[in-house]
Amino acid sequence: MSERKVKAAVVGYGAAFNMGKSHAKWMNDTGRIETIAACDIDPSRMVAAAEDYPGIETYLHIDELLAKSDAELVVVITPHNTHADLAIKALNAGRSVVVEKPMCLSVAEATAMIEAAKKNNVTLTTFHNRRHDGDFKAIKEVLDKGTIGEVFQLEAFMGGFNKPRDWWRSDKAISGGCMYDWGAHFVDWILNFIPQPMESVTGFFHNRVWHEYSNEDQTQAIIRFRNGATADLTISTIAHAGKPRFRILGTKGAIVDHWGGSFKLTTEVDGIRVEGDVKYKEGTWPLYYVNLAAHLLDGAPLEVTPESSRRIIAVFETAEKSAKSGRTEPVPFE
Repeated sequence: MSERKVKAAVVGYGAAFNMGKSHAKWMNDTGRIETIAACDIDPSRMVAAAEDYPGIETYLHIDELLAKSDAELVVVITPHNTHADLAIKALNAGRSVVVEKPMCLSVAEATAMIEAAKKNNVTLTTFHNRRHDGDFKAIKEVLDKGTIGEVFQLEAFMGGFNKPRDWWRSDKAISGGCMYDWGAHFVDWILNFIPQPMESVTGFFHNRVWHEYSNEDQTQAIIRFRNGATADLTISTIAHAGKPRFRILGTKGAIVDHWGGSFKLTTEVDGIRVEGDVKYKEGTWPLYYVNLAAHLLDGAPLEVTPESSRRIIAVFETAEKSAKSGRTEPVPFE
């Protein structure tokens, strides 16, 4: 095991959710990654970074950071439409890169990012930290053990009837659209719950109520997998009636989850129908950066590969293409 530490920089230290500060802490807490620099176009945020982490290098432009800092790892925590450009710039400067979810806005951008990482022999990954959520881990364990048999249908829902917030996440040109926020987590979960190649996606997009925003009001993606299983995800701001977060049907049982600290499991034991609640596990978010440190320093397998992140973007892009064409569309790179 290597004794040295990876030097890291965070690009984007915005006040919303304090994600720059959080990423820096998560990296430092590994004991194997050290946050040495921060960058933001807002000078006041660099004042905040210096207060949060005394002695940290601060920069107002990524070009300056890449020219002057010896950070080996760059973490991009900026609006979605800037992810690809900033990541490729850092990758071409020979730095490994973490991008916040979603990876980017298009499959073409994702592919360009992957190619830049390969060309420069550096690591590219996306912060899909919610693979470490306790609820996801509990459901995944039940599925992996075959407790409900083979999954053939999954329904997922996120939303309600709520006017979107007035900020960049409501602007489609910047955010990518309604599905690109929580949808990034959901599609990542779904593709881990059903580890099969995707065959096609059918999309339905609505602009019905909140006309002052360019994001869609509701987006739906129905994924058909090569083994015949289907997953139906809806993200909505205009749903007057909700649904469970997950309704997963298998050949031997089912899972229904409502975000409540546990999920309802139905299965069979010796031909007898059994129902009960399964508690969520403890979350392990810090392990994301523990894995990344092990990958960079020791050559351990990377938990979140860029190709797995591109599959998520492919679902978004194909769903929108389908919504416009009125046809089911094939998924690229599958």
